[in-house]
Amino acid sequence: MRTSNVSRLGRSISEIGLGCWQLGGDWGDVDDDTSLAILEAAADSGVTFFDTADVYGDGRSERAVGAFLASRDDADAMTVATKMGRRANPHVKEAYTLDAFRAWTDRSRENLGVDTLDLVQLHCPPTEVLFDPTTFDALRTLHDEGRVRSWGVSVERVDEALHVLDEEGLASIQIIVNVFRRKPLERVIGEASDKGVAIIARVPLASGLLSGKYDEATTFPENDHRTYNRQGEAFDVGETFSGVPFEVGVRAAREVAALTPVGWTTAQLALRWLTQSGVATTIPGARSVEQARANAAVGDLPMIDEATMAELARIYHDSIREHVHTQW
Repeated sequence: MRTSNVSRLGRSISEIGLGCWQLGGDWGDVDDDTSLAILEAAADSGVTFFDTADVYGDGRSERAVGAFLASRDDADAMTVATKMGRRANPHVKEAYTLDAFRAWTDRSRENLGVDTLDLVQLHCPPTEVLFDPTTFDALRTLHDEGRVRSWGVSVERVDEALHVLDEEGLASIQIIVNVFRRKPLERVIGEASDKGVAIIARVPLASGLLSGKYDEATTFPENDHRTYNRQGEAFDVGETFSGVPFEVGVRAAREVAALTPVGWTTAQLALRWLTQSGVATTIPGARSVEQARANAAVGDLPMIDEATMAELARIYHDSIREHVHTQW
């Protein structure tokens, strides 16, 4: 497994992480034994970066990660990133106070069974939260109080990412980047790298589109966001299939699948593209032990050749760009 050394995190992290949204819900049901097995398979395959949030299953995902950490002799080698802010109801700027931050991080510390959170990220807050300097004063206070070791932000849009890059103490920016969402490549990734800020690429497989396994007839459970959030009914539509209309994405994914090298899966191609594009880590989810191992194996794959990289760019510009590029 290749690693990235992130100066503002003060540690190295695996290029392939594990996204733990599915361990809490919103992707159908995953039982506790399966969750633990997935976490163990990822770690045993070299993954050292795990991303969760306080709202995934109302804490269920954090508790699963906490139980996993408690079972490992090498827990100190793991970096766990969690997120806060989406528990606010209503989800408005006024909810983002220092007292709320303390309460949210204290709950996450309890769920994860740790005294200090490795990394806490604001969870796609209202844009005005990111443009308010007191937000970052509060995050720095959490660090000074020992509640968090590092802090960052998870954002929806490139302009939000660029705005926060100059904040003192910022360790990470989490943003959607994948073969079908390339806009962050234009400025965000390079500027963040220059400042020692980790770019954490989320939704790396466009909610599974880039697995190449879906067709126009594919359906998902009612409690899966790929059913209930296709038009942005529950949260930003860009979080589901990266904002690409499903049928458009299925057709484009067939073209991506045709480029897959012998011995690779299409998902591995999409993940290797990401690690080759300058992100510090990416956080694919896994619904099975086999998926977790296959994702982690990307950390050992060779580079994608220039011709394939160019063809992936063409697919984006011909089929996807008009649907996503100007929105985020």
